[in-house]
Amino acid sequence: MPDTATPPSSDSAATPPVSLADQQLPHDNPHHTRRWTILAVIGVAQLMVVLDATIVNIALPSAQADLGFSDASRQWVVTAYALAFGGLLLLGGRLSDLFGRKWTFIGGLVGFSLASALGGSADTFGLLVASRALQGAFGAILAPAALSLLATIFTDGKERGTAFAIFGAISGGGAAVGLLLGGVLTQYLSWRWCLYVNLLFALPAAVAGLFLLHNVRSAVHAFLDIPGTILASAGLITLVYGFAKAESDGWGATVTLCFLGASIVLLGLFVFWMTRAKHPLLPLRVVLDRNRGGSYLTILLAGLGIFGVFLFLTYYMQQNLGFSPIRTGFAFVPMPVSIVTASIVAQTRLLPRVGPRPLVVFGMLMGVLGMSYLAQLDPTSGYWVDVLPALVILGIAFGNIFATAINTATLGVLAEDSGVASALVNTCQQVGGAAGTALLSTIALTATKNFVGGKSAAEVHGYTVAFWFSAAIFLVGAIVAGLLLRPGRIDPQHGGAVGAH
Repeated sequence: MPDTATPPSSDSAATPPVSLADQQLPHDNPHHTRRWTILAVIGVAQLMVVLDATIVNIALPSAQADLGFSDASRQWVVTAYALAFGGLLLLGGRLSDLFGRKWTFIGGLVGFSLASALGGSADTFGLLVASRALQGAFGAILAPAALSLLATIFTDGKERGTAFAIFGAISGGGAAVGLLLGGVLTQYLSWRWCLYVNLLFALPAAVAGLFLLHNVRSAVHAFLDIPGTILASAGLITLVYGFAKAESDGWGATVTLCFLGASIVLLGLFVFWMTRAKHPLLPLRVVLDRNRGGSYLTILLAGLGIFGVFLFLTYYMQQNLGFSPIRTGFAFVPMPVSIVTASIVAQTRLLPRVGPRPLVVFGMLMGVLGMSYLAQLDPTSGYWVDVLPALVILGIAFGNIFATAINTATLGVLAEDSGVASALVNTCQQVGGAAGTALLSTIALTATKNFVGGKSAAEVHGYTVAFWFSAAIFLVGAIVAGLLLRPGRIDPQHGGAVGAH
């Protein structure tokens, strides 16, 4: 397909920037007639990125037995992916703005598939870790391009709601799908297929993207902000690594404090540089908008709280209920079903009428209810009465939170900022997930050690304490959403509030 670019204007300095909706009206949007087919391709790519964060976790014990690496080294299979993905997301988003969404999307897919093939064929621990880092790097290019495509293709309010309902359902439920798929592949094939399976997602999506997409890029930012890129990448990498060390070494460990302290300094310098740079990597106008800033914070907080479900319930169902990996995966299925249903209802029926604030606040409060329900677990609890209702409740929570917040975070953004705004959504999810895993793991471990009683009872006690903390995180999220998100409906064409009071 021919490449197209926004032509530079001779009087661009005097002309106010245009929003995505102003630039991409249906009659001149090159993707309009094939938008639903493109949505399917974007959905496949997003599912691959999201499920890859959990699918490898179930395969780790088998990979460890096969390659012979130690328990202490095991975390690097997960951490290498998280470091590269979380650290390079803002750069990946800006590359999408500079070079075009088509080629960054296809390049991310091809690179991700090659890195997955390398990991699946790895015969040493070092090669496996290197392949996971490459997966994360190409994922950081792919994920912002996918969301940016979605935000620029769907500008009609009703269709945008449907598209983001689907995308939000994938983002919220992909981790549960990864647990199910990882269990099936590990038990019936090999742990290597948890990596090889990405080729079945990535390569067909890349071929489809080659024929379906036009390359639309912005001519406003002609240069990459190198100092900003270095500061942001270094700050995010040290932040994610600090959280990883907090999980393994504790929050008071010297290495944890050094890396977290360095991240604060680097990210502080990044924010300062953004106020001085001529073409900043992340223009502050993206986050200073009240609705977008509030949406980013709610995504971050939801990421903090959500890992209490996947991490501890996986342990609980396998160790306390005696479920196999496959049965554990199937036990999570009601959650993504609930997420999909809630996302569609929220985005297509409710968001156009009430705006984002009531939906996100409701979703956060449902998160409080679901986590509080799980906090009642004990060693004698069962799945159908004590776990299943909470999964349905939490699915409703995530369906209202993620789809609404992602939609709002990318609505009304300037055309030249679409990629980096989309990258910030993924950054908040990644940082929230890394921080939540470290924080809740530490809380659960401390509670388990301090519990007086049998081993099984102590472990369950640790999980329930972590669930209570997750409930508290969702309560904070409800307060933040209520205070920051504007009341009233949002203009679907430009992102401004209408009917606010």
